[in-house]
Amino acid sequence: MLALLASTFATVFLAELGDKTQLAIVSISGTSSRPGAVFAGSAVALVLASLLGSAAGGTLTSVIPTDWLQLAAAADRKSTRLNSSHQIISY
Repeated sequence: MLALLASTFATVFLAELGDKTQLAIVSISGTSSRPGAVFAGSAVALVLASLLGSAAGGTLTSVIPTDWLQLAAAADRKSTRLNSSHQIISY
């Protein structure tokens, strides 16, 4: 269980670095005098989104093969990164 916890933490932590979510948090905290409130709000949002994802993942794997879900997640991640870099270049 500890290995699963560590690998999940590492995966999510690395995936979120420099992500749109983190940039939005930087933007919000930059315009606020209460970074603690921004942290608390964003932490609760990430926890709830993760709860929904883990609950949905458990349900989806009973209907859709795990390999397909991983492939879809990887394709979505690559598509998001390509779109983000295209937006940066086009400006």
